[in-house]
Amino acid sequence: MNLALAMPPVRFSAADELARELLGRISRVVLVTLGLILVVAGFLIAPLPGPLGVPLTVAGLMLVLRNSFRARKQFVRFQHAHPKLLFPLRRLLRREPEVFPVAWQQVLRMERLIVPRRWRVAKRWRQSFKRRSLQRQSSKQDA
Repeated sequence: MNLALAMPPVRFSAADELARELLGRISRVVLVTLGLILVVAGFLIAPLPGPLGVPLTVAGLMLVLRNSFRARKQFVRFQHAHPKLLFPLRRLLRREPEVFPVAWQQVLRMERLIVPRRWRVAKRWRQSFKRRSLQRQSSKQDA
């Protein structure tokens, strides 16, 4: 016997609906506030050594963007105005974020902005790493 058919439908009163809506709004405000606190904390500790500022900022943005319709609208507008600036952030906000490729892309960008061309090493590291991995793959196939 199917239990869904055996149980009578549940009807909620207007007070239950009002309480549910009020609880939803309160929880949304609390989550947006917590997200804003995380974003501010991430910006404050970003200059310190170590990458702790970026994960805190991304986590805070995730909370704010998932719980605030106004913030989501502004984020979409800003994204349309500056797509190259927000593309790495959008990659980190996905369900399965691509953390290492985004971090590597940012290393290359910062190196291009700051370091003179003859001193750049990150691109050469990547090329040597690719060569080594290709050599390993070819040696495994030969064996």
